[in-house]
Amino acid sequence: MKDIKVLVVDPVGLHARPATTVVSAANKFSKGDVVLTYKGREVDMKSIMGVMSLAIPTQSEITISCTGEGEEEALETIITILRTQKIIDDIPVAK
Repeated sequence: MKDIKVLVVDPVGLHARPATTVVSAANKFSKGDVVLTYKGREVDMKSIMGVMSLAIPTQSEITISCTGEGEEEALETIITILRTQKIIDDIPVAK
């Protein structure tokens, strides 16, 4: 399992447009699980409804976990998308 804790810095939080892009990317890793955790709630990051149900605001710590085949690539891809869209900070939060 690979995971990373990051800080959401977008003023609107994790909103629909980047969430859709990340969900699409997560779905490309069909042989693994991608989980988003916020305030103790875990959702499948392959589900737009699950991701949006968390209503993640700015300045929130989230954890993204990937398990299974291609877990490193999956985590790297998702983090790159979120950083490129300036949704998360460039520096991971200390565990």
